[in-house]
Amino acid sequence: MRSSEKAAEIPPQIHLYQDRSSKTLNLEEIASYLVEKLGQVSVDIRGPLFAGAAGVDLRGLAREMALARIRDPMKKHFFFEPLPGEINLELKLLQNPEQRILGLFYDGVALRRLALRLIPEEERNHGHLHLVFTNRLFGTWEAADARYHARVSLYSFPCLISTTGIVEAPAKPREFYALKQQSLALGTIAYEELKERFRGRFIDYDDERLTEVMKGYVMQALFYHLTGNPFCEVKTCRLYNAHWQEEVILAQLGPKDSEFCDFHSKLGLRLFGKELNRRETT
Repeated sequence: MRSSEKAAEIPPQIHLYQDRSSKTLNLEEIASYLVEKLGQVSVDIRGPLFAGAAGVDLRGLAREMALARIRDPMKKHFFFEPLPGEINLELKLLQNPEQRILGLFYDGVALRRLALRLIPEEERNHGHLHLVFTNRLFGTWEAADARYHARVSLYSFPCLISTTGIVEAPAKPREFYALKQQSLALGTIAYEELKERFRGRFIDYDDERLTEVMKGYVMQALFYHLTGNPFCEVKTCRLYNAHWQEEVILAQLGPKDSEFCDFHSKLGLRLFGKELNRRETT
């Protein structure tokens, strides 16, 4: 409940981990945005977390990355022994973090556990906020319909934010899927032509709007760290938990001088010493 939210102290050190496969993600701009919102805070930019740190057995890490893959989204805890080719592919991705390969799907909780182990032990505390951008598409298990669902973000310690997830997890407009189904049946519209018809109504790979969109997910991670609740029910607030692409665009690409709902704007006064910019919620 909002009335019972308890704020922690702003973490004095925030670490942003690069996704080098994303050509339009500007972490320098996101770092400046955080300093603007929080004031006296240290924000540094690091290389890709899933590229292996000094002393890490890359082949062993590659095997664990392969183990974290979801083979069947309808089955939870489905163990399999990775094939040598799967491990080799993961090793290649670890060694070449600028490369993006689509079609791989990971258990977000398993990926988060791996990420935690790659963080220096002395930084595994609430004085540090680790925001890991990754091109890995991950999901979490939903008991309600007994399946994995793709996610943009996983708020825990550390926080994971997927640049592939922002494209694949929120649903595109309903008309897009209707035309896609029709095209598959009749072969009338190529997929790229179909995407062009809906350009601007969803976030695509290397989208020029990506940095602005990701500012909202960074703020969600921050609110999770401080209050335990990253989300808002107001669709025009950056903290809105969007499930549709058009909801993402509404929440993240509205007027820059009014980014947050009234409640979270005022909560910013308690958390950061100043109100966050408001957005009309009528």
